Amino acid sequence: MKLHGYYRSSTSYRLRIALELKGLAYENLPVNLLKSEQKDAAFTQRNPFGSVPMLEADGRDRAQSMALLEWLEEAYPDPALLPSDIEDRYTARELIYAIATELHAPLNLPVLKYLKSELGQSQDAINTWYRHWLARTLEPLERRLEQLQTGDFLFDKPGLFEVVLMPQVYNAQRFDYDFSASPRITQIESACLALPAFQRAHPDNQIDNPERSNP
Repeated sequence: MKLHGYYRSSTSYRLRIALELKGLAYENLPVNLLKSEQKDAAFTQRNPFGSVPMLEADGRDRAQSMALLEWLEEAYPDPALLPSDIEDRYTARELIYAIATELHAPLNLPVLKYLKSELGQSQDAINTWYRHWLARTLEPLERRLEQLQTGDFLFDKPGLFEVVLMPQVYNAQRFDYDFSASPRITQIESACLALPAFQRAHPDNQIDNPERSNP
């Protein structure tokens, strides 16, 4: 497998975590979003969406992170990232899609660039925008986790929920989101970061991170 992605892209981060948790070997091929390499003709010929991640697997170029995560779960079911119980699977998906559908669209890089370049917004205004939309989803997410009485993970081990949550937490921290009222999200983050799979997938440890300490 070959994963075309960007170290700080939340959707690329999702795929790295999932691949690591499933123990699947892959080659990491950086695509620099700041240089718009995902819009190059050679790339969009293979991936018309002009987005990352793109996964080369089984002779096909595959795009769109959520579809990719579902495909990985079906193609490589062991270890499973979704629980066996149908109600637990629903619970995981309820939280996963809250993050993936409510937050990614208003907070992705093209939107932030548009706010600055086309609408003339300051970085402070953009940061306020970012935190506003984060709060609209992360606050009820925290309340749902409290209702579920979660511990280190949503269930007994990290799964698809943690795969989607962790990149969003990472990005939220970059924009100084206040997690002081989110103890359950914080507990899950700490438990995940203690695991080698999450450490290997972390943006700090990617070959295209210019601040990487061990190139």
